[in-house]
Amino acid sequence: MLRRDFMSMAGLFFSGVAASPFAASPFAAAAQTQANSAVEQKAKLLQCLGGSWPEPCPLKPRILRTEQEDGYQRLWLDYEVEPGDRVPAILLIPDGITAKAPAPAVAVWHQHAGQWHLGKSEPAGVAGNPMHHTGVALTKLGYVVLCPDALCFEERQDPQGKLKGGSYERFEFLRQVLNGRCMAWKNILDMRRAVDYLVSRPEVQSDRIGCYGHSMGSTHAWLVGPWEERLRCVIGNCCLPTYAAIERTKLLHCFPNFVPGWQQYGDTPDIAGLIAPRALHLNFGEDDHGSPIEEVRQGVKTIAAAYASAEVPERFSYFIEPKTGHVLSPAMWKHVQDTFAKHLRA
Repeated sequence: MLRRDFMSMAGLFFSGVAASPFAASPFAAAAQTQANSAVEQKAKLLQCLGGSWPEPCPLKPRILRTEQEDGYQRLWLDYEVEPGDRVPAILLIPDGITAKAPAPAVAVWHQHAGQWHLGKSEPAGVAGNPMHHTGVALTKLGYVVLCPDALCFEERQDPQGKLKGGSYERFEFLRQVLNGRCMAWKNILDMRRAVDYLVSRPEVQSDRIGCYGHSMGSTHAWLVGPWEERLRCVIGNCCLPTYAAIERTKLLHCFPNFVPGWQQYGDTPDIAGLIAPRALHLNFGEDDHGSPIEEVRQGVKTIAAAYASAEVPERFSYFIEPKTGHVLSPAMWKHVQDTFAKHLRA
């Protein structure tokens, strides 16, 4: 009798007609409404980006050379993101981290800065501004770090050499549009393959992966966040240009920020809010003209509301540094370190 009664009740529950106190709760109803809303928003965003990504092809990774540095190894490598499209990258592995003693990992998305000759090499500590040698800094904190080239940068410039710098970037953006997609769609695909590569490494704790980016790299971070559930923690530094701010200030920005058609459904903070329930931290400089602070202050409220609706308000945080521009300051870096320690090491 006990089993029959249980099965009878279970049948009523799963048929949707059982009346349980939890199911009838307005809090449960509100949570379900929010979940449905997020699913609908992601479906709209996917349509605007250009539709579903293809089934992943084999990575076919190649280690091109290995260098021993002070306290870590630097591996120059590449892997396939789509058939015939290989992404050059640098992997940094702290000394002592092995398959038997793996570590959390961070993918670092490099900045734009109009420096198309620079990509992975800057965060990997090989070239560029020491302020942004963040991959090396994270490696010295014990993380395995992957720094890939974004399309149009460093080793992913025009292979024929016909178009230079911004001209090739403009060409690639328009090529994606002609195919019903946008640059963000391609960037997201490439970043998801970067996570695939990290997961494939035996030195990596595959359930403890995060990502970080400055400037365009920050845009890349909150763009990929909603689509990559293996990212336990997402951090962006100095980039959340809202469409409202872009129109108000006539701001020309890098192509990944522009998702065709999305403005009819939301703004860039609405995209970042879709990362919930996974952790997100954003840094801003109060005087950063690339992310006008008036709209940033409204945008973080939008993101906070999304996290509150997902019942994880504590997993979203932000920091606005007064009298600071488009930089990675010591205070900002402290927030990066603390956020990764909290979510990747705790």
